[in-house]
Amino acid sequence: MTVRRTGQWSEREMNLVLVVDTSAALAATRSRIAKTRLLATLLESADPADVPVVVAWLSGEIPQGRLGVGWRSLAALEAPGAASDDEPLTVAGVDSMFTALSAATGPGSASARRTLLWELRSGATETEWRFLVALLTGELRQGALGGVMADAIAVAFGQPAELVRRVHMLTGSLPRTAQLALDGSDALRATGLQVGRAIAPMLAGPGSSPQQVVDTLGPDVVVDLKLDGARIQAHRDHDRVTLFTRSLRDVTAQLPEVARVIAELNCSTAIFDGEVLALDTGGRPLPFQDTMSEHARGDLRPFLFDCLHLDGTDLIDRPLRERLAALRGVAGHLAIPSITLTADTCDAAAVQGQLDAALAAGHEGVVAKSLDAPYEAGRRGKAWQKIKPVHTVDLVVLAAEWGSGRRTGKLSNLHLGAASPDGAAPVMVGKTFKGLTDELLAWQTEEFPRHETHHDRHTVYLRPELVVEIAFDGVQRSTRYPGGVALRFARVVRYRPDKTPADADTIDTLRAMLRG
Repeated sequence: MTVRRTGQWSEREMNLVLVVDTSAALAATRSRIAKTRLLATLLESADPADVPVVVAWLSGEIPQGRLGVGWRSLAALEAPGAASDDEPLTVAGVDSMFTALSAATGPGSASARRTLLWELRSGATETEWRFLVALLTGELRQGALGGVMADAIAVAFGQPAELVRRVHMLTGSLPRTAQLALDGSDALRATGLQVGRAIAPMLAGPGSSPQQVVDTLGPDVVVDLKLDGARIQAHRDHDRVTLFTRSLRDVTAQLPEVARVIAELNCSTAIFDGEVLALDTGGRPLPFQDTMSEHARGDLRPFLFDCLHLDGTDLIDRPLRERLAALRGVAGHLAIPSITLTADTCDAAAVQGQLDAALAAGHEGVVAKSLDAPYEAGRRGKAWQKIKPVHTVDLVVLAAEWGSGRRTGKLSNLHLGAASPDGAAPVMVGKTFKGLTDELLAWQTEEFPRHETHHDRHTVYLRPELVVEIAFDGVQRSTRYPGGVALRFARVVRYRPDKTPADADTIDTLRAMLRG
């Protein structure tokens, strides 16, 4: 297999170096307009067959999914790189190589994969190889967030930006969105929800108090319990049920009992949004780590709070009151516990009462939602607001320091990073070892080396892959950390294996809390 250009390729087939140069230029600017222009220029010049691949790569994704290629195996390659007069690598050639790596399984696969990687390394210049290593290990950080890429797709192919963003929302796939934009506006407008294809979930923003929620969302509001479970999106297509996580991963095979419950509902096609949760014998929620445990899979219960499609009708653009009516009509016994407030009953005391009831039952808090709002897939809008008794944020683990005293020999003190709003590297906002149990210390010490990029005498530095939930008492200004803010009394609540670094809270969120 060759990864270089040959005479069989289209004249427009894109050389990898153009993608690499664009990635470097993206990383060098913080301007959203400049990033959009760079991406659009690259996409305009690409062969149509290369466009979905280029979009995926510059979004930090590989179309073939995880290839099982670790940083250590890549760093150990000693193949000579390409010389300046060698035929250049092409996007199509590298994509074919990734497909071959993905297909290399079973007896003899280790040797086959080493051969494939050696060939790829031999054909790449040093600059190209650094890009490929970053892409393969999930470390590509050049600020091409989904919104920027969607805008670039619109510019490159002359399509309305709002239409392209909507299609991205509905498909959950930038490469698919780019392909539809290439096919034209009719193809974009014809795209709707597809049962069995996951869409990005709507997210709740933080609400500061019951009174603030009433002032912002009232008077027609539903207040759900905020369960300490795992987000699930359930698709029913006649006899077929598909379950997706919040990161759009198919987990149907891992949750057969949940799939069975959805399959028993009296409908033909449906898309539900909700949570799965493990309960104890008394009906109280078990801790999140128990819900996420493999041992709990048979005991998980679905709690649904939205219906985006029912029996051939898309409901995503309908107000929440209509979506809830559809949900209760077909799956009322699975609906998450909630109260509905109207002009006569919507006040801070009613919201506080639901919050108190939620906490007494062992739940995290409540989520208040405007009954007039549509479903904003993939967005953290103001129409949904969560209220919890303590501040928590999801941050990325950047490094860990070796402990001392009773923690000698354990990876302990965590370096915490908030997501950068432009897609660059996470921004460090503090350190903590508080809240780490002996069990977590042992897990970190075993798990963190699998994510290591390098280390020194005191610290192991990690790829930004692990998300941890952190409780804190407030945000303060800081000259010590590059983001200008630091968390007060930060402590570990739990790790979030259901979340990716893209789900982490941003530095802008923390800065807004500082202003508050």
